Amino acid sequence: MMTSSSDDFKASLEAYLADETGTDVRITAMTPLAGGASRDSWAFTAEIDGDVQHLVLRKDFPTTMNEQALTRQQEFQLMNAAYESGVKVARMRFQSDDPAILGLPFFIMDFVQGVSIGRKVIKSPELAVARDRLAPQMAEQLALIHRMDPAAHGIDFLDGPADGVSPAQYVLDHTYAVLDELGVNSPPFEFALRWCADHQPTTHAVTFVHGDFRLGNLLVDAHGLAAVIDWEFGHIGDPLEEIGYLCMRDWRFGNDHLHAAGVAHRETFITAYEQHSGTSVDRAAVDWWEIIGNIRWGVICLAQAERHLSGKDPSVELASLGRRSAEMQLEVLHLIEKVGI
Repeated sequence: MMTSSSDDFKASLEAYLADETGTDVRITAMTPLAGGASRDSWAFTAEIDGDVQHLVLRKDFPTTMNEQALTRQQEFQLMNAAYESGVKVARMRFQSDDPAILGLPFFIMDFVQGVSIGRKVIKSPELAVARDRLAPQMAEQLALIHRMDPAAHGIDFLDGPADGVSPAQYVLDHTYAVLDELGVNSPPFEFALRWCADHQPTTHAVTFVHGDFRLGNLLVDAHGLAAVIDWEFGHIGDPLEEIGYLCMRDWRFGNDHLHAAGVAHRETFITAYEQHSGTSVDRAAVDWWEIIGNIRWGVICLAQAERHLSGKDPSVELASLGRRSAEMQLEVLHLIEKVGI
């Protein structure tokens, strides 16, 4: 049963859509989508001039997990550019920054059927065929993403390293800055960051990077990858950042023997990516990006907990993420030991 506040929310959304479409709009169902710690997401069904449409609303929370995250307007533009580039992504529909409508910036896109909860993707019997197809599909989509031209699509607002600064150094500088802002003194992270500074990749490419490409940000149906979602961390960087990131233990959801997202061996995925991208992948650089990826994720967990601790965005989920940082600290030490100090 909807509360008076949710009734008001629905009425405001109906009025906005009626104004945008110039037709009568009636929302017949609204369901919160699970798994979004960074944005408030809702699936809803709307009758727009008698036509039933299945849509998704993605709206800001009062606080943010990362100051580098794109605004909803920028994410809307980026996802639209990806759609035009042939990437599997939802068709974008409406966007507004007007706080008088729903209180905070939001956008609306088409609903795409699929599962985005990583553990379900890994464990569900009905997705067994999809799991077998995912690795080459992910490699193909990642290659398409890395070929996107920001200038051609008017998305040159993306953050990235300044001229003369490598993507690796840029990531190191930003990670140190976040730790300083949080006031965190972590010996494991400090040691790992010093190791990363001393072992930076010697070669790198610079492309558009999705920034959070992993199970959990992919919609998967019975046929495999249906859509890439959550583009708010898109930036300019090293494409190998994405491969190291999706290989992180946290994104395998217990399927640790399959290093690449819990669905394929790492070499299998890298080979597929090389075929689709037409590039050669430096395996040692992927090791480095996996290590720095764990550090960054551990720091983000601390930032998420701070949103709760500050009282600005009380949430048991955010509080629990702070504890996860210790797991990342242990993981980076194991990975550094594995590759050799």
